Amino acid sequence: MSIELLNQKKGPEISKYIYGQFSEHLGHGIYGSLYVGKDSEIPNVNGMRSDVVDALKEIHVPVLRWPGGLFADTYHWRDGIGPKDTRKKIVNTNWGDITEDNSFGTHEYFELLRQLGADAYINANIGSGTVQEMAEWVEYMTMAGESPMSKLRQKNGRQDPWKLKFFGIGNESWGGGGNMRPEYYSDVYRQYQTFLPQYDKDHPIYKVACGPNQDDYNWTETVMKYAGKYLDGISLHYYTLPTGDWDHSKGDAVDFPEDQWVSTMTRAEHMDELITKHATIMDHYDPDHKVDLIVDEWGTWYDVTKGTNPGFLQQQNTVRDALAAAITLNIFQKHADRIYMANIAQMVNVLQAMILTKGDQMIKTPTYYVFDMYQKHMDAELVEGIGEIPDNVTYTASQKDGKLTISLGNYDLANEKAIDFTASNPFRKIIDATILTGKEMNSHNTFTHPEEVVPQAFSGGSIQNGRLHVQLPTKSVVSITLE
Repeated sequence: MSIELLNQKKGPEISKYIYGQFSEHLGHGIYGSLYVGKDSEIPNVNGMRSDVVDALKEIHVPVLRWPGGLFADTYHWRDGIGPKDTRKKIVNTNWGDITEDNSFGTHEYFELLRQLGADAYINANIGSGTVQEMAEWVEYMTMAGESPMSKLRQKNGRQDPWKLKFFGIGNESWGGGGNMRPEYYSDVYRQYQTFLPQYDKDHPIYKVACGPNQDDYNWTETVMKYAGKYLDGISLHYYTLPTGDWDHSKGDAVDFPEDQWVSTMTRAEHMDELITKHATIMDHYDPDHKVDLIVDEWGTWYDVTKGTNPGFLQQQNTVRDALAAAITLNIFQKHADRIYMANIAQMVNVLQAMILTKGDQMIKTPTYYVFDMYQKHMDAELVEGIGEIPDNVTYTASQKDGKLTISLGNYDLANEKAIDFTASNPFRKIIDATILTGKEMNSHNTFTHPEEVVPQAFSGGSIQNGRLHVQLPTKSVVSITLE
């Protein structure tokens, strides 16, 4: 089977923010992993754990969503500023009923962004907060001149304002963020965005409205109808559950049967239908594509690791997750004309994480390596293709700086797949070729065997008469760059 890549046809730019991350005050998603405090024996810079930060810098995290998630709608920002010993302690009722000491707050978040080189995406509290609280938080973060909140920020050690690029008004307002009807939420959004201060008129804050849960197309229809002209982006949340059952077993992260491998891939592929249908509704109200679709929560969700706190959502990460990530990222790139940002849930130790930590140990997951392999697609131009692809194969292609990158996944457990690619000009040379795979469908990295699943040089690609031939092994992700 073969694909003709239309590399002379102008395609949309693939936003680097598609490769965004998400960290919530949930389990060990922040404390002990991203943030250990300045006095920790674990090496750190200003409290940020050095090995984790260094690993994340390698994949060039473009944006980090914080503080939630459900936690955002119980979070009051003033609890997380000022001297650590005076910060208010609360109970995290959403995730495990544990004490939250608020030692990681606004200043720590922006310090983490500085070290990562990432942009800010903050979610406002509209569930239990107020318009004034939101407006004063934005003033605290972004006001350059003299004001009550800028003076408070300076008192707490930060002279200059920070740059706040993205701002979410509400999180899952249809559920744990308020159980609102879409009509009511639309009015709440309109109210809050009215009082969102824009102190830097040359770089206005990008406003994201709470969008639908999965296939709630009525939510998208209603919010676009009543609030569409007031927003820059509308969010979408979708998680891949092998069993599709939120109320009972979601399936084990490691000890799963073949049929749950298949169902995971099928459910990951469902993202394409969701985006297509929500985008069609958006097209009706926004034919000029001024509003983006923001998939700010996505990823696999399984039963928690046995013996861990059920509220911490800790799970292992296998080759299966790598293929689910490849499928999803390829879909996002296919819809690059609408998808401007996505945020996998979550960055460390929670759900489909990039990194797992245990004390002073750290491992990179198969999903981390997919994000690493896909970096060349960031801010590249999407290249469309025509032709047939084999069953159980996913691919995407882009070009940047005179080079073309093709990323593929074969999620067939039994059969290798062969596929050829052509372009308007014959391919001359393979510059780089990498494969990620494992011996078993549940191969994964552990703290005793941290390199069970790591990228290797790929030798299954060859150029014959200007045509690229690829022989894809089973359960593999491959990325090839050519000129």
